[in-house]
Amino acid sequence: MIDNNTPVIIGVGQYSERVGEPGYEALSYMDLGGRALSAAVENCGADGSVAGAIDTLAAIRAFEMSRPDRAPPFGGSDNIPRSFAKRVGADPKRAILSTTGGQYNQKLVGEFAADIASGKSQCAAIVGSEAISTVLALSAKGEKPDWSEAVGGECEDRGFGLDGMLEPALFAHGATGAIPLYAIAENARRAKSGKSLDEYRADIGALFEPFTKVAAANPHSAAPKERSAEELATVTDRNRIVAEPYARMTVARDQVNQAAAIILCSAGLARELGVPEDRWVHIHAVTSATELELSERPDLAANPASIASVETAFAIADKGMSDMAYIDFYSCFAIPVFNQCDHFGLSADDPRGLTLTGGLPFFGGAGNNYSAHAICEAVERVRSDRGSYALVGANGGWMSKYATGIYSTEPADWTGNDRVSEVPKATDAVVRSNDPFDSASVESYTINHSKSGSDAVFIGRNADRARVVGNADLDDPATRDLFEGGQPFGASLTVTRDDRGRNVGRIA
Repeated sequence: MIDNNTPVIIGVGQYSERVGEPGYEALSYMDLGGRALSAAVENCGADGSVAGAIDTLAAIRAFEMSRPDRAPPFGGSDNIPRSFAKRVGADPKRAILSTTGGQYNQKLVGEFAADIASGKSQCAAIVGSEAISTVLALSAKGEKPDWSEAVGGECEDRGFGLDGMLEPALFAHGATGAIPLYAIAENARRAKSGKSLDEYRADIGALFEPFTKVAAANPHSAAPKERSAEELATVTDRNRIVAEPYARMTVARDQVNQAAAIILCSAGLARELGVPEDRWVHIHAVTSATELELSERPDLAANPASIASVETAFAIADKGMSDMAYIDFYSCFAIPVFNQCDHFGLSADDPRGLTLTGGLPFFGGAGNNYSAHAICEAVERVRSDRGSYALVGANGGWMSKYATGIYSTEPADWTGNDRVSEVPKATDAVVRSNDPFDSASVESYTINHSKSGSDAVFIGRNADRARVVGNADLDDPATRDLFEGGQPFGASLTVTRDDRGRNVGRIA
């Protein structure tokens, strides 16, 4: 008999729509999330009222609500979690709005599982949605529907959670978002491999070709089309460089209309609700970790916090990578997947596959909520393959935060409530300097292309070996040739500071 306080996932649900396709309704964030939560309630197969039993409901913060300088263009709910709840007739005691970060939905699985194991909660739901594709499509036509809702009630807003993800020096030099920041890390890995830009793009294509096949078979994918490694790696007008070394098709696709929901409850309540035990999925471990800021990482290519999170989850579950039948590594860009493959010795053509959804560039990067879709897929896989194990690795920021979950229909012993763990943060940060400097050696870089132009952003070391940030002067022919040629690693730059306070380097 499984202990009554054992937390189990009893229901998962996904909902999506694609602009212009049959049945497209241009649903709001709240309606998409409500549809996913309704699907999760139905997925439980319960005799009783699962919706009525939900005492805690967390909403994952949508992208357009993830920074204090942004707001949903069509408005939104004054209490997002309660807007989701009311669509299924739920009235939770606790309503939570999450922080920013793609790791957070999985971290919440661990938090709520621990609450259930300790008796603080009986039934909890996690819901997230994105309607970015619809917002863009309607805005392009000059339409502005009113998506505002006045729901009221208590809500625990956990804030934006951007600590460690905003680096003023990088932002000031044109690395203003995920694409250039990941590109800097990706080029650092390329430097270690000794590969050219074209060779490395071929590696990315080979990694992601199998992802496209999974996405093509997933009805919720935003881009359900198989593509070859060569197609993904070849630079064309349609597959332009967005930031070296990334071609457009190989970066996370945020133009999606997708929602996902997960329902957890105690085994005792699951029995009372009449949820069949073949719907129960056990949580064997949830771990989370926080990385150093990008510019203070000893190795710009590495993400040891993510590895520590996965290894700690394996230790808690008493399992290893070879025990995992199903794997989903967060794939906003290639490097979070490469880092796991490098550490665990996995290949791009691993017969298990490295994604359950199709990955963020192809299935879609549903804002902070992508990994909820991965968890939904993992739950359904282990239900169909009883006794198997699934691993989900969830990433936030620019490899800033990570959470790992291990799932199976095999029971997990929660009597000690010791299956959730926070990995200590590293203490080996590189010293950084914001003082003016005369010279720098280049460690990594990217050339970021935006509507306002192109910026070559580098991270390097000054004469005192402190970490510094700057722009390479693309108006200088020799410097431009060096950076556009893709091999500025180790180059010495002479640096001046311009009237905007930016550090500008030329080849010495």
